[in-house]
Amino acid sequence: MKKGDHLFLVDGSGYIFRAYHALPPLNRKSDGLPVGAVLGFCNMVWKLLRDARDTAVGVTPTHFAVIFDYSSKTFRNELYPEYKANRSEPPEDLVPQFGLIREATRAFDLPCIEMEGFEADDLIATYARLAVEAGGDATIISSDKDLMQIVGPCVSMYDPMKDREIGVPQVIEKWGVLPEKMIDLQALTGDSIDNVPGVPGIGPKTAAQLLEEYGDLDTLLERASEIKQTKRRENLIEHAEKARISRELVRLKNDVTVELELDALTLNPPDGPKLVAFLKAMEFTTLTRRVAEATGADAAAIEPAILEVAESAAAHGPDLTVPSSGTEEPGAEGEVAPERTDGARTPRSLANKLAEEAAGDPMDRTGYQCIRDLATLEDWVAEAREAGLLAFDTETTSLDPMQAELCGFSLATAPGRAAYVPLSHKNGSGDLLGGGPIDGQIPVGQALAALKPLLEDPAVLKIGQNMKYDWLLLYRQGIDITPYDDTMLISYVLEAGGGHANGGHGMDSLSERWLGHLPIAYKELTGSGRSQVTFDMIDLERATTYAAEDADITLRLWRVLKPRLVADGLVSVYERLERPMISVIGRMEHRGIQVDRQILSRMSGDFAQTAASMEDEIYRLAGERFTIGSPKQLGEILFGKMGLPGGAKTKSGQWSTSAQVLEELAAAGHELARKIVDWRQVTKLKSTYTDALPGYIHPETKRVHTSYSLASTTTGRLSSSEPNLQNIPVRTPEGRKIRTAFVAPEGRKLISADYSQIELRVLAHVADIPQLKQAFAEGLDIHAMTASEMFGVPVEGMPGEVRRRAKAINFGIIYGISAFGLANQLAIPREEAGAYIKRYFERFPGIKDYMDATKAFARERGYVETIFGRRAHYPEIRSSNPSVRAFNERAAINAPIQGSAADIIRRAMIRMDAALHGAGLDDVQMLLQVHDELVFEAPDESVDKAIPVIRQVMESAAFPARALSVPLKVDARAASNWEEAH
Repeated sequence: MKKGDHLFLVDGSGYIFRAYHALPPLNRKSDGLPVGAVLGFCNMVWKLLRDARDTAVGVTPTHFAVIFDYSSKTFRNELYPEYKANRSEPPEDLVPQFGLIREATRAFDLPCIEMEGFEADDLIATYARLAVEAGGDATIISSDKDLMQIVGPCVSMYDPMKDREIGVPQVIEKWGVLPEKMIDLQALTGDSIDNVPGVPGIGPKTAAQLLEEYGDLDTLLERASEIKQTKRRENLIEHAEKARISRELVRLKNDVTVELELDALTLNPPDGPKLVAFLKAMEFTTLTRRVAEATGADAAAIEPAILEVAESAAAHGPDLTVPSSGTEEPGAEGEVAPERTDGARTPRSLANKLAEEAAGDPMDRTGYQCIRDLATLEDWVAEAREAGLLAFDTETTSLDPMQAELCGFSLATAPGRAAYVPLSHKNGSGDLLGGGPIDGQIPVGQALAALKPLLEDPAVLKIGQNMKYDWLLLYRQGIDITPYDDTMLISYVLEAGGGHANGGHGMDSLSERWLGHLPIAYKELTGSGRSQVTFDMIDLERATTYAAEDADITLRLWRVLKPRLVADGLVSVYERLERPMISVIGRMEHRGIQVDRQILSRMSGDFAQTAASMEDEIYRLAGERFTIGSPKQLGEILFGKMGLPGGAKTKSGQWSTSAQVLEELAAAGHELARKIVDWRQVTKLKSTYTDALPGYIHPETKRVHTSYSLASTTTGRLSSSEPNLQNIPVRTPEGRKIRTAFVAPEGRKLISADYSQIELRVLAHVADIPQLKQAFAEGLDIHAMTASEMFGVPVEGMPGEVRRRAKAINFGIIYGISAFGLANQLAIPREEAGAYIKRYFERFPGIKDYMDATKAFARERGYVETIFGRRAHYPEIRSSNPSVRAFNERAAINAPIQGSAADIIRRAMIRMDAALHGAGLDDVQMLLQVHDELVFEAPDESVDKAIPVIRQVMESAAFPARALSVPLKVDARAASNWEEAH
């Protein structure tokens, strides 16, 4: 190994457990041997080898090794016999896979390294040191906190599950100490998973503070008697020896005498036939095909490898152990894997049965059909009618359904029974300069005419994945798909926030998780970057295989996931809150909203002048001209030249000038920082909105059509993109100006209908706060009432500042605001902010009771529920990492409140069109949903009649299903533009 080389060190044992928890149980069909973890491991290694440069690491390794634990007994057990004594035996179905995974490593032609008496982490530390000494760099493929102690300028870590590099700044951000102090920090905190004792009562935050003050563990223990906190002082003195022992237990040994030298770790391309033979022996059909294609191996001509399964499967298995909880991966600090019930409420036996039923025969792409004549398509339509269901997917030229052109569509009527109907593919096989349409395709009009009666037939269920896209695409063609199911939304209802290692609710992730099948990647067909082509340029054979597979997988996923709604008691959430939103949102996106280009242009000019004026003031305060947008130059001015406090350098050696850093400096009274914060805001408004919004105006409709995501938040709130209309800043006059550009056409008005303090009303209900409930029932000023309760100030004549403080606390409590956060918001000392929060809980004790009960519920079940039964999952609430656990506790407390508010506005949206139609107001259209607000467009003459209908629907949206004990209130106004309607 030489300078410039890069060594990848894979924490193989960590990979095993991540792979095991990432997929549902999977058995080899020929003999029932468990192979799910082997498949997950192989997929992860193959992806790392193929895509390393495209990940956060950004480099291709020259050297590579996979490191395993040899057994649970190491030299550390001689130092402390109780070390890892609380670990349980590994899951029964994982034991046979340990040896197979080592066989897999060798099949990839990768060094498979382990050594008796040492842990994998010791070998990783040793090889990392050797690589650096040889002039190279090392990346450790793991997120294990134990390995963070060796992170440095030439050694980083990479978490492939989150595609996140962990360097020195990330260690400091997470733990509050430099990597070299991680040993002392862990010695103080201990580790319950590994049974490292540490010092009682010392958590990571306290440990970081102590090490910052005293420098290192030895100095801290020597001066423990100086510590003011009695219990902390006593614990440090009494348990000093345990801290020293803990330090030796967590310290990695980086001088192991290794058998393989660095040069033996040189990465070579996999031996295609050898790897294919192993994969065929495992019966991994999809991965076999991918590897064969990539390596040029002829899979059909290669016999499966002959493995000594019994011998290899048992190797090292009995000695390996897992955390006592059985749910947390070794070496994945703060990440709790899904429990092996494969669903918090569905028994594992049922999950296995459903998966087997859904999968049917193994995925076999060779049977897919390309439909190129109308008669065959009509036969498939008849088949779908007879089956009573149809999995359906479209292939297009764009991700934007308002501008995409239809290339074709795919159908599936049973597992393995799938076809693709090409409509507009062109000659050229991906050549951008290709010729005209390929012969033998059904004309688009004829194909859609044949399909329309089926897609609108109420007796045939249409099944899609992200159905909103296909619904809107065909709605533009005059087709109103109904009825339908959406596998993405079913998964979302079942597992929102579930924290699965292999992704969220996209088809590829669901297929891997539930079917054990890795679908063909879109970019494998179309390429990426500058060489990417649209789908209509793909040859029909490859397009058929890809598109038909999508429909096939969608149908199989539906067969797995739909019954789980019943098993988990979530049918009503899906049927009443999710599925109806597809057409509601689809129509809203289709309508769009008008934006005035001239207003935006004028604002861009105004913002440019304002920014220029600010720049002059910034130069005056800095004493020189510099590039304000350059973090490097800005950091040198603030911390190098002016010496302002709070400076910290990033991994690249530059000063951090993040928004948080500047906000803290501004809050401390540093005028230059405040000016820069204001300048950034103005320039962002210009670049993100006034300059960018005209580019989103549709060339035909002349309106902006934002896209709403139905399955992207844990709590059920919608998110907006392309453009994001939910993040327009409205707390500043400049931000509010942006909304004046959203206008109604001549003769029409925009109506803004906004729930008043809906989350506070939900809080009053779920926490049962008598004072708040009474105030809402009587229509009082809730913030003034709160101020009166807290500060003993009469409501009449109350100073505005007192009410403002109560308002900040009211809304802050919902989001778990800390004394530090409240102090920053109100520009008051932290002690005073803490006193306010304490007084708030004293005046409204039900809130604290609600918070404690919610945390206990979430810890027990792994999720919380909204008033309407939606579940938000927080599996990491049981994390041993205090920071991760605290974050999840705050989120779990907020989720029933925010989620219930989101459910209420969803219910209103679902009922709105029917209510407007019933009132003879079909010309009133719902255009936007922005947090707690709905925006409509109506003819001038319909406004006065529409507002009462809109208000009534929104205010009754929580009833009668789950009657709130507080009334809902909606403020509604009409104006020529969005801002004036507020």
